[in-house]
Amino acid sequence: MKQQNYENHSKVDPVYHYGISLLSLATFILSIIFFVKNVAEETLLSFIVLFAAVTFLLIMAKLRLYALQLQDRIIRTEEDFRHYRLTGSDLDPRLTVKQVIALRFAPDEEFPGLAARTLDEDLSPKDIKKAVQNWRADHHRV
Repeated sequence: MKQQNYENHSKVDPVYHYGISLLSLATFILSIIFFVKNVAEETLLSFIVLFAAVTFLLIMAKLRLYALQLQDRIIRTEEDFRHYRLTGSDLDPRLTVKQVIALRFAPDEEFPGLAARTLDEDLSPKDIKKAVQNWRADHHRV
């Protein structure tokens, strides 16, 4: 598996990002075309097709957001436990979820110091990731 670092740590799920997303967008565009061409003759069907496409898009987006929110909560819990295991204290609640998610890339040796530095300097997630010296890969996040 390729070594993970700041430049290549984002992950693309081809089925979701290229398959489902593009098909949903195409379906939505085609439903608009169908609606415009047929609304006068087939009013009810035109609205049903348009509403179904919009519903499909909203479901797709919402399911993705639910999965990401769940991953964020799990990462926060894992990193809080890791901090407790390394230092004997919980993570500072002033750290945002996005900051904690960025801190997960720090190895155990860097993690407590970088967490403290994040609070002191109010580092952004991007700055936290750039500050990591020895990248700890996360191959499970989607």
